[in-house]
Amino acid sequence: MGVNPTKGESLLEILDEVRSLIAGARPMPMSASVLVNKAEALALLDAAREVLPAQIQEADEIVAGAQQVVQRANDRAAQLRREAESHAKQLVEREALVEAARARAAQIVAEAEAERVRLADEANDYADRQLAQLEIELGQIAKQVKAGRTVIQARLTTEEDA
Repeated sequence: MGVNPTKGESLLEILDEVRSLIAGARPMPMSASVLVNKAEALALLDAAREVLPAQIQEADEIVAGAQQVVQRANDRAAQLRREAESHAKQLVEREALVEAARARAAQIVAEAEAERVRLADEANDYADRQLAQLEIELGQIAKQVKAGRTVIQARLTTEEDA
């Protein structure tokens, strides 16, 4: 099992090689210990040590990138929330205006109806007064017509007697 630390292996690959080295090592008689090639084990550990900082830096960069993505997502979510709240506020204000307009329209309709009733009552009163005045005048005219006919009848009767 040869180790080439310049191969660009990942830390996990190097740890797999260390495990294979230990798993494949010769056991010591009457012990749980094994005989491991010292140079090979040290070379694997050195390779792990060389790879570790680069992989930690790569992991840090990935975490930093993820944090930036999360921050952008949070910023966008906050912006969307502000826009939604603003839109909701506008809708509420618009609904309040619509409701106020409806109430004002109902008030105007009620006032117009009251004015219509008042004007109709006034028109009826005026017409009734005019008709009453006409009735009085027609009564006076009828009396005058009757008196005029009486005069004519009286003349006719006196002319016939004469």
